[in-house]
Amino acid sequence: MSLSGRHLFFALVASCCIGLWFADLSSGGPDPWLTLKRIGQGILMPDFSDPMMLLNAAGLTLALAFCGVAFGAVIGLLLAPFYRIRWVRSLCIAVRALHEIFWALMLLNITGLSPLTGVLAIGLPYAGIFAKVFSEYLDETDARAEAALPFVASNLVRLLWVRVPACLPQIAIYSLYRLECGIRSSAVLGFIGLPTLGFHLESYFKQAHYPEAAAVFIVFLALILPLRHWVRWPLVPVFIAASIWALARLPFPPMGQGAALRFLHDLVPAPIRTGADWGTWLDKVLIDQAMPGSIATLSLSQIALTGAALLAALSFPLIVPRVVGRIGAAIGHGALVLLRSTPEYMLAFVLLQIFGPSMLPAILALALHNGAIIAHLLGRQSASMSVRPDASTGLTFWGWELFPRLSGTFWALCLYRWEIILRETAIMGLLGIGTLGFYVQMNLQQLRIDRALILLLATILLTAMIDALSRYLRRGMQNAPTLRIEGSRGPTGNNAALKTPDPCR
Repeated sequence: MSLSGRHLFFALVASCCIGLWFADLSSGGPDPWLTLKRIGQGILMPDFSDPMMLLNAAGLTLALAFCGVAFGAVIGLLLAPFYRIRWVRSLCIAVRALHEIFWALMLLNITGLSPLTGVLAIGLPYAGIFAKVFSEYLDETDARAEAALPFVASNLVRLLWVRVPACLPQIAIYSLYRLECGIRSSAVLGFIGLPTLGFHLESYFKQAHYPEAAAVFIVFLALILPLRHWVRWPLVPVFIAASIWALARLPFPPMGQGAALRFLHDLVPAPIRTGADWGTWLDKVLIDQAMPGSIATLSLSQIALTGAALLAALSFPLIVPRVVGRIGAAIGHGALVLLRSTPEYMLAFVLLQIFGPSMLPAILALALHNGAIIAHLLGRQSASMSVRPDASTGLTFWGWELFPRLSGTFWALCLYRWEIILRETAIMGLLGIGTLGFYVQMNLQQLRIDRALILLLATILLTAMIDALSRYLRRGMQNAPTLRIEGSRGPTGNNAALKTPDPCR
């Protein structure tokens, strides 16, 4: 199949129109301008009156991130050489298809509000991601070094002495990027009760204490924006050891004996456990919950994808000096970094306080965050492009030179972010939006674990379908330029982005 940008454009617009037909974009909240004014006042006058709370929350956020990412990286590296085995690949796809919040909600029934819940919620999906990425790094190593070994050398020797050392630089860069994602994930886990920065941000926003909320958000940005400057690889073992020590000293309420057995017991469908009617049970789960949740998830994700594509196409010139000048490019770069560094869930929560309960906050959050990521990557590639000495400047340069040359990469990145947007859309249900996450949380709160499991399987199926369709469309693209940027949002672009799954949630 041969695809062009025109085909993808019309398909995107059509899917967005269908999504708008099913979407609820009504705003039923208070006066948004009044809320924006109060939030703006809080940002201008942040309240740092409780420094110990901020330090403890920041420390816990970092500790969960370091331990979770380290756990995922070790397991992923162990699985990477075997990723071509069907059951290993299927296991990795399954664990990474669920968002960290979904993992945390399930683990709460076994490990409670403990540090182990946060570490596993981050580490399990990251292990599936690491396994996929590391396996591709191993496959791409130069075969000439391995050919120099004696013929009798075992596969293990070839792996440990040639392939792993050859891709250590890429592994290090990607692991640092994944740590950035882990800090975002750790902060977001506060929204389900773990006392990270997200927990205090949610508490302050619900109480309309915007100066205190602004202080929490500033501390979060202070952790994540200069990450590449304060994380040094010789110090990483020290950070991990300190994180384990801090988490081990953290008190948490016990779950009691038999929590794991009760959870496994409740996973069994109710008709088997209690003799309930299969028809009624399936009708309740599939027709009343899975179907509307899937429709809402798909509708929201398609609108958000369209918004992200539009934002990326219009905003990536804002970091190109030839279009907006050096000062404008610096301002544009700062705005995009801020948007892509803020977790979608956290941004959607803030917008929910402004616009009220509807799909609009989630759509805006997903579009802004993912559009900023695509725009950042396109802008970075445009900086390395060769330009004619007599090339125009300003918007003419963008419309007639930049975008036509980057259109293949643009569409590749949009298709690549499609699966990620769908995963993030599913968890927006925890904010009261009727996606699959809404029904998952409702059933978990009612201890109907069997129903929640079916809905999680529906989430995995949707993600797998979108991922397969995205890969099919990407293969159909012709003459798309190559982009490979490590460490920004993972391996991305027309080669790496077409193969690497979800380097960032």
